Order: sequence, then C-alpha cells, then structure tokens
Amino acid sequence: MLREVISNDWFTVFLVLGLVFITLSKYIFAHRFKDFLVVIGNSKYLKIYARDQKFIDGFDALLFFNGIISVSIFAFISYSTLVNPSEFDLNLFFKLLFGIGVLFLIKILLERLIGSLFDIDELIDSYLFQKTTFKNYAGLVLFPINAIIIYTLNPSKPIIYSIIGLIVLINLIGFISSFKNHQKLLLNNIFYFILYLCALEIGPYLILYKLIKDFNA
Repeated sequence: MLREVISNDWFTVFLVLGLVFITLSKYIFAHRFKDFLVVIGNSKYLKIYARDQKFIDGFDALLFFNGIISVSIFAFISYSTLVNPSEFDLNLFFKLLFGIGVLFLIKILLERLIGSLFDIDELIDSYLFQKTTFKNYAGLVLFPINAIIIYTLNPSKPIIYSIIGLIVLINLIGFISSFKNHQKLLLNNIFYFILYLCALEIGPYLILYKLIKDFNA
C-alpha cells in the first residue's frame, strides 16, 4: 500500500513550508485573509480587492507558493495511488514542483501578454485576479487534505477522485464567476473566447497531466 512505500519525512518538511506561507499571509494580511476564507459564495472579496491589484501582490504570492507545494504533494500522492506506487525521490519531487510552478507562471505571463497586445489589460487583470483567487483557495483547501491523507487515511482511488472533483468544482466556480462578470464581452467575441479556452485553459492542464504521467518514467 501507499503508506508502506512513501516516507512521510519530506512530506512533513514541505507541509511545514506550506504552513509557513499560509501563516505569513494570515499574519501580514489578517483582514484580507479573513475575507478570502469566505470567497466561495460571497463576492465581497472579489469586489473589494480587485481594485487594489498590483503586478506582484504579496498576499497572492504567499498563497501561490503554498498552492504549488500543495498541488505537487497531491499530484505525487495521486500518481502513487492511481498509476504506480513509488518511493519518494527528492530530486524527482523538485522537478515536479518546479515544472508545476513554471507552467502556472508562464500561463499567467502569456495571459498578461495577450492583454497588452489586444489592449485589454484591465479586463485581463480582473479575470486573472478572480482566477488566481480561486486557484489559491483550492491550494488552501488541499493543504489540510494532504495532511489527512499522509498521516491518517490510506488513500484509495475513490478518495483521490473525490478530491480531484472538489478541486475542479472550486475552479469551476471561479470560472463561472469570471464568465458572469464579463458575459456580454465574451459572447460578443465567442470565437476568440473558444480559442483562448483551448490554448490557455485546456492546453496547460493537458501538459500538466503529461508531466505527472511521465513523472516517474
């Protein structure tokens, strides 16, 4: 079983690192963190903090780092559960961590570049803020889930698929929220919207799937 072939020591180190990022975000941005926790079903956070967005935002950056760690841990556990039980290899995990982080960053930079090229920076900034918010929220949700899987539960395929479904649902809520806020503009440019979905929404996740699939090849 998974618990017999994976050492928890390095997972503990990375979980503590993720906790440090979460704690810093809560300590430095206490009021914002409180609003962030109820972003699902409450548009207050999106309306208030979208106006104060910067190219590099400290709060989002801290939660982004936690998100990359949480996604990488869960990706490794998922691979070991669904594909091939594997011993933890620090070098391979760093490659996975680096690959996921670079993929997400390149995606954001490409979207900002598209915004500049088509002179829709304000629209793209608003869209990216909403999308980043829900991705960071998914990373925050993954943190305790990873801890439970590592120290308490013996992960099975139904558990992994259920967690994947939850993460997809959180991001889908974010996507629907963004679509509703810019519905008129998107429908008037439906061809470019579909092209965007294929190139920058679906494509990167296919690359991520391939990365995880070949992770231990």
